[in-house]
Amino acid sequence: MEHLFQGSNYGFQIEVTMKKIRQTLQKKFLERGFDITVDQWVILDHLMSADGMSQQRLGELTFKDAPTITRIIDLLVKKGFVNREVSSSDRRRFSIQLTKTGRDMYTRVLPEVKALREAGWSELSDHDFTELMRILKTVFVNMETYQKDRVID
Repeated sequence: MEHLFQGSNYGFQIEVTMKKIRQTLQKKFLERGFDITVDQWVILDHLMSADGMSQQRLGELTFKDAPTITRIIDLLVKKGFVNREVSSSDRRRFSIQLTKTGRDMYTRVLPEVKALREAGWSELSDHDFTELMRILKTVFVNMETYQKDRVID
């Protein structure tokens, strides 16, 4: 594992790559006149997979703390993309539901997201992409294990 510490700053490279992807996507949204941010898009994307998710679960899936996920959902409610409903099983929890407007926005934005992904992966072979995903998942699991072993929150 010595190679990881010989001037290679993989953490920085992962971070700046992700920031470049987010900046490029946000610029595309603005150019196309989409009234949505990347963070809001991520919430819509999760809800398209499992509508009615709890606000807490959305926070967990997106790695957003409670105040941040609340702010994002407040904005989505204000834009008419989602509704926040009190959970029938626990009145302290909220279920987040996509509206027709939210589904329409998702449908309009999805082609831009797909095009950006295709551009980003265009120089990667199928094998490269598979290896990239395998490596990233391995690092993620390693960090979860490290966090649990050291009780870091």
